[in-house]
Amino acid sequence: MVFSPALAATIGLEEAILLQQLDTLTQHSTSQARRGFEWFTLPRQQLLNHCGFWTPADLHRISRNLVEKAVILIDSPPLHSNDELVFAFNQPIQQSIQPPSTPQPTLRRAQTLRNNWSPSEDILQLLQLNHAIPRQFALDQLEDFILYWRERDEPSHAWENKFRTHVIGQWRRQQAPKTATNFEVDQPARLDSNWRPNADALEILNRNGVDPDFVNEAIPEFVLYWKERGSHPKELNSRFIQHIRLQWARYTSAIKHSTEPTRITPDWTPSSDVYDILTLSHIDATFANDLLPEFIVFWRDSNQLQTSWNSKFLQHVKYHWAKQHQLTNEATSSTRGRSLSEDLSDTSWAQ
Repeated sequence: MVFSPALAATIGLEEAILLQQLDTLTQHSTSQARRGFEWFTLPRQQLLNHCGFWTPADLHRISRNLVEKAVILIDSPPLHSNDELVFAFNQPIQQSIQPPSTPQPTLRRAQTLRNNWSPSEDILQLLQLNHAIPRQFALDQLEDFILYWRERDEPSHAWENKFRTHVIGQWRRQQAPKTATNFEVDQPARLDSNWRPNADALEILNRNGVDPDFVNEAIPEFVLYWKERGSHPKELNSRFIQHIRLQWARYTSAIKHSTEPTRITPDWTPSSDVYDILTLSHIDATFANDLLPEFIVFWRDSNQLQTSWNSKFLQHVKYHWAKQHQLTNEATSSTRGRSLSEDLSDTSWAQ
């Protein structure tokens, strides 16, 4: 359970815990405006379920302490003799927002996780003080946390609580002692230019309907990303599956094919969705823009028709990005080592 250490030092530990639980439970509950306050009704059993370490008498005692300390208001009989707690936080409603004469119910809505979400400083300090989890370790888990919940696209009222649980789980797994066994655990595959996802990962992606060519094109980008970070996770195949699923979902939803093939126009530009997909692939937008004039000239000269120039350009950029960043032991050569005609006529990337 999350609570503020500073608040606990002010009003008491039990009171701070109960206050936090009341706030959490009312975030997705309706309220009624009466006498200038927002009044909530919570069943006693709901409180007991969330605070199973307290008895009804404990809840009554702690709630009365909050009343005496002017933190909440109660408008119901004692909890040990009544099935409901009717209470209000001791914060008057602003008259300009909701006149007392016209009570209106309010509902706090859950929200999906933003791409740029970050935990508060209070959560980071709480993890460090209560669980001895270094600040940097918690921040290192943020990318995976956002990737997981953005893929699920589920709303929540308490992202900080979810992040705290996620970090604690990762920390405990890392700190767990390694049990001696009669067999040796396979070490993670070394990440180099020859790395490929294992058969299980490819089978999972195939069952999810991901095009095998799409998977193969994404491998050099995935390897490059972790090579540049200087280290790679043990769960490379799991990370690869997450990476491909997210890119494939964006690819299939963003790249729209028209019903009729068309010729590329002189002023054609890729849609913003193409740049979103390139960003997910860790491909620089400037690199893509530098390829655009040559791409247009080649396809206008070829006079060919396509149903999706966005898809064609995306494949073109990913192909040249992979060629420029080949992770082999051979000496790399510039993409301009061949003529523009040879580069553009090489249609292996478009198959």
